[in-house]
Parts: sequence; C-alpha cells; structure tokens
Amino acid sequence: MFPIIVLILIFLLIAVRQVGNFRLQIWQIMTAGASAVVLSGDLSPAEALRAVDPDVMLFLFGMFVTGAALELSGYLAHLEYSFFKRAGSLDQLVFFVLFGSAFASAALMNDTLAIIGTPVVLLLAKKHGMSPKLLLLALAFGVTIGSVMSPIGNPQNLLVAVKGGVAAPFLTFLKYLFLPTLLNLFAAFFLLKVMYRPHFSAGRLAHSQEPIKDRRLGLLSRASLAVLGVMITVKVLAVYLSPAADFKLTYIALAAMLPPLLFSSRRLELLKKTDWSTLVFFAAMFILMKSVWNTGFFQRGMARTGFGLASTPMILAVSVIVSQLISNVPLVALYLPALLRAGAGVPGLMALAAGSTIAGNLFILGAASNVIIIQAAEKKTGATLTFFEFARVGVPLTIINAAVYWLFL
Repeated sequence: MFPIIVLILIFLLIAVRQVGNFRLQIWQIMTAGASAVVLSGDLSPAEALRAVDPDVMLFLFGMFVTGAALELSGYLAHLEYSFFKRAGSLDQLVFFVLFGSAFASAALMNDTLAIIGTPVVLLLAKKHGMSPKLLLLALAFGVTIGSVMSPIGNPQNLLVAVKGGVAAPFLTFLKYLFLPTLLNLFAAFFLLKVMYRPHFSAGRLAHSQEPIKDRRLGLLSRASLAVLGVMITVKVLAVYLSPAADFKLTYIALAAMLPPLLFSSRRLELLKKTDWSTLVFFAAMFILMKSVWNTGFFQRGMARTGFGLASTPMILAVSVIVSQLISNVPLVALYLPALLRAGAGVPGLMALAAGSTIAGNLFILGAASNVIIIQAAEKKTGATLTFFEFARVGVPLTIINAAVYWLFL
C-alpha cells in the first residue's frame, strides 16, 4: 500500500507546491514520488524502465522539438496574428482561444495543442498587458473539452475507439459527442467570464503582426506543419480505406520534427529549448502509476462495486474521479474490459471517452495537457496556475460538463 500513500502525498504536494521557502515544480514532486517507490522496492529499476511508455515519450519529444522550432523562428508568433486579429475585445479573444484550441485539438490531439498553444497565449497576454491566467485556463479547458469529440483527440479516446471496436469512429464520436461538446465549450466561456469578470475590460484590442526572426528556420517550421497536416490526413483516411496501413501517432510527431532538426544549423539550440522537465514528469508519472496499478487497490475497488457499473451516470462519475488518481489512460484500460463484459453499447463507450477526458477539467493532474501548459508557462515567463486557481473554475465546470454529457448519452 506504500504506492497509494505516495500517490496521496504527491496529490497534496501538487496542491500546495510550497515547502517552507522552497517552491516545488510539478516535475520535481512527481520525480520524488517515482524515486520513492523504486527505492522502497515496490518497483524494481527494470520494471520502472519498462513502465515508461516509449510511444508517449517519443510523441511528446517530437512535438516539443517542432514547437521549439515554431517559437524560436518567430513563425508561431507570426501565425498568431492571422488567427487572432479578428478578436476586437477580450471577450472575443477568450472565445477564440477556447474554441480555436478546442477544434484544433480534435484533429491534432490535445497534448499537441497544449505544446503549440501555450507560447501563443503567453504572447497574447504580454501584447495586451493582461494576466496570462485567464488565457491559460481558456487554453487548458479548450483542448480538454474539444478533444472529447474525436477518436484521435486524446490517447484515451483512441483506446476506446480501437479496443472498444467502435465502427466508423470519427462519425460515431461526432454523432454522440459533437453537440454536447459544443454546449460545454459555451459553458466554459460563460463560467470564465463570471469567475474572471474584473479581467474582462471593455476596451478594444490592438493587434500587431510579429516579424519572422529566422526565415530559414521559419520555412522549416512551415514544412513541419505541412508534414503534420499531411500525415494526420493520411492517418484519418487509413482508418476508412485500409486499416492495415494505419500507423502510430508517434510517427507523425517524429516526422514533423525532422525538417528543423535535420536541416537547421540551430538544432542544438532546438534541443536545448525542448521541454525536458515535462518529459521527466511523464517518465516519473508512468513509474509511479505502474506501482499504484500493481497494488490492485483500484481494480479490487471497482470489482466490488458491481452496482450500475455500466450505467451512464456511474461511468461518468467513476471516470472523472478515478482519473484524478491513476490518470485517464490507465482508467480506460481498466474500465473498458468491464464495460464490454457488461454488454455496454456505444453510448456507454462514448460516456467512458467523455468522462475520462473531462476529468482533466477538475484538477491539474486530471490531464497531461494541463501539466504541459502549466510547466511551459512557468518555464517561459514564470506565470502559473495554482491548484486552487484551476479547481475554482474546474470543479463547477466539470460538474456542468458531466451533466451535459449525461443528458445526451
């Protein structure tokens, strides 16, 4: 039971993040937890190494390198003007961040948008002389809610679509989840406006286009985006035309990073700018969650709770709550076989996808994209979202989200 105790301590430390005069980073806390379970013997070094998912690590690495190239070249800031110049007020800016990140995450995966979107919203906040907290929250909620409606919006949806045997997954996800997702995005916008009313000024926003700092690296960054777009399109088509020709999302990220990494003279600078601390966080998280999984604590708890396990309210409740403790992908891996054995139909599978995803809106640890956004913001500008600042909006938003999906499913 030692890993469960460590997990609880990790949760508390991330909520507080202050020990005396020393402020802890999220990756430091998670690394300490992973080290504790290895040193205690609950997980051997070999088991810890095997617990780290290479596909996730390589996917994040590839996207971090691509994001670093986009930012370092100035091309990302240059593109920002094209999309956000239509936002004449802060209301419209928050709306654009929320809905833009949502629809993009449905196609590019939520973690990708978290990586690319964070420097954009930090730049917007700096340009318009505002606190970045509101835009960081809009980005976090946008990529989480938006990713619900697509089988490639996040890893747990992909697991539900593939292991759950969902027929025509893109159409099925849209059929069941598009409309409630749209309503939940509007709910997020109005909740942010209520909670951050003093931040919404009536003044007009003046936009300016940033110049591209490094034209060669800018061209290579454009090539990365083109590779990203083409390979995602090919992957979507492969699902329908030739499932045997499908390939891992990891390959998309690795292919996208190749133009700047191979053909730019600033490759060492790109590697230095890569968010290594977040990669360490994920490696540590896999190790800690593996040790928690090995205890069988949550598996036994779910097995004993046979009542209504396949009902939509129970699926949503269990998905949201347990995802905070063992993360959403392990939760889906645990819950999906139980639902299939119970004969849950497509609505039940969609409830699992929705619940495990909107769990990310409850607390910071509910979604990997939240951690990516917060750590990137702290690294770049020192701006951050505390556990309680996130939960203040996230808790009521998650309740609303769950209620909306329940009504539709």
